[in-house]
Amino acid sequence: MNALLLATICIIAFLISYWLYARFLSEKILCLDKSCPTPAHTMRDGVDYVPSRKIVLFGHHFASIAGLGPILGPAIAVIWGWLPAILWVVFGSIFLGAVHDFSTMYVSIKRKGRSIGDIAEELIGNRGRLLFMIVIFFLLALAMGAFATIIATLFTRGGGGERMYPEAVIPVISLMLIAVFIGYLVYRKKASLVWSSIIGLALMFFALWVGIERPFPIISHNLWVVILLGYAFVASVLPVWLLLQPRDYLNSYLLYLGMVGLYIGLFIYQPPMVAPPVNQSVPDLPGLFPFLFIIIACGAISGFHSLVSSGTTAKQLNNERDARFISYGGMLTEGFLAVLVIIACTAGVANLSLWHQHYSSWEAAGSLSSMLRAFVTGAGRFFPKIGFSEHYAVVLISVIIVSFGMTTLDSATRLLRYNIEELGRSFRLKFLQNRYLSALVAVAAIGYFALMKIGGRPAGLVLWQLFGTTNQLLGGLALLAVSIFLYKIKRPTYYTLLPMVFMLVVTITAMVIKLGDFWRAKEFPPLTVGLIILILAGWLLFEAVLVYLKMLKKKKAIAMEKRATSSNGGK
Repeated sequence: MNALLLATICIIAFLISYWLYARFLSEKILCLDKSCPTPAHTMRDGVDYVPSRKIVLFGHHFASIAGLGPILGPAIAVIWGWLPAILWVVFGSIFLGAVHDFSTMYVSIKRKGRSIGDIAEELIGNRGRLLFMIVIFFLLALAMGAFATIIATLFTRGGGGERMYPEAVIPVISLMLIAVFIGYLVYRKKASLVWSSIIGLALMFFALWVGIERPFPIISHNLWVVILLGYAFVASVLPVWLLLQPRDYLNSYLLYLGMVGLYIGLFIYQPPMVAPPVNQSVPDLPGLFPFLFIIIACGAISGFHSLVSSGTTAKQLNNERDARFISYGGMLTEGFLAVLVIIACTAGVANLSLWHQHYSSWEAAGSLSSMLRAFVTGAGRFFPKIGFSEHYAVVLISVIIVSFGMTTLDSATRLLRYNIEELGRSFRLKFLQNRYLSALVAVAAIGYFALMKIGGRPAGLVLWQLFGTTNQLLGGLALLAVSIFLYKIKRPTYYTLLPMVFMLVVTITAMVIKLGDFWRAKEFPPLTVGLIILILAGWLLFEAVLVYLKMLKKKKAIAMEKRATSSNGGK
């Protein structure tokens, strides 16, 4: 099949879903009202609650959710063939991921911009809220510990000693300083957003050129981890308008450039899909169900997105109607990024023999360097068609990858800070409600998973095997909370309930299979952690069922009372 035709079909599907399905959800299910004040206005504090321009907030939101997930996941998932991966990304993004992101943002703006975990108290009860918060704490601390390790690796050398992407260091660090400057210009000096964006982008591309010409010297991996943790602390406590929002906004242009460049290169090159549509020839290949739906993760649906939608973006939403463009549209854009990654890894290869050589085994294709090499090499073949040298193309793509890993790290650290503050309120621990101390605890938890070793390897990478299942499990639980919320306010729940059931079935099945694998391999740390998460999730589901039964009983009682009143009135 022609890769350009495939990409175009996916774009058309995403556009149709945005104009039809997203509008239906916005007007008929969520009933968004532009006259209703958002938490960004009613609780404005200049730090976390800040009304923001729609286009700026879209860039901030998109950069926060589009980390390494939509690149790494699809880059390994194509081992089953490009067709299952494409189908899941397109239909998963439209009917699950975008609905998940949109609905969790809606619930948050109706509840003072609180996170979905914090809102769980009034939906599922105090025990349910506590369970939700613990699952979120584990997910964020574990995932960001792994991210800090991965980014440090990208700045230095891979596991086999291969040189990674030190050219990305100067552009990524410079972007932080540029973002502070632009944030100051826009919010304090009231400078034009257009001119500020042009200045910021010019400085960003100059830093990119410097990074290519003068790569940063390679320093130790652990030192990079410490530097990254220090940055994450600073980013999590500074006002959102000063660093996080302008950095993500400018960073999003890098990804737009990369995606547009890939598509134009694809338009000119028009390669065939070299890889087979379905592939079952790999000897150690796990079952397509449930692992395809776990591995692709952020490219179709991600529980982490519910934390971004409800944790940071909802606090900056200027108008309720903006939620459709930012959350539903943001997820569709990420879905298209995943489509481009799939095409790069399957059409950006010279021939079928080379593709089979790269994806000869699950273990070989699943390493960090292997997944990145599949995408970077494949995408690097498209950019020369629009005038880039292959070397510059590879460096640009590597900068995009590292930059978006950083956006996830700093946004997630801020989310973990919120999580710890909410836990502090639950246990009446005032010191945890201080943003500096809660940020310090957040960074310490991330650092623990990044620096602690299990069998000589970073704990975050050992326990990373649990990230996919835990992340998707959180997505199912977030949809559960949304469904209960909609049921309480007497809105249809089918559109969130059906995706919830699917995700919970998939993730619990995958978790049980992985626990069996850990047991047979005598890998007790991930076995213990996975078992705890499964028990917590099961307990949370039990609490939700109890709440649903109570609501159903109350509804029946009210109906009986109405019938009795009507009957007495008739007499």
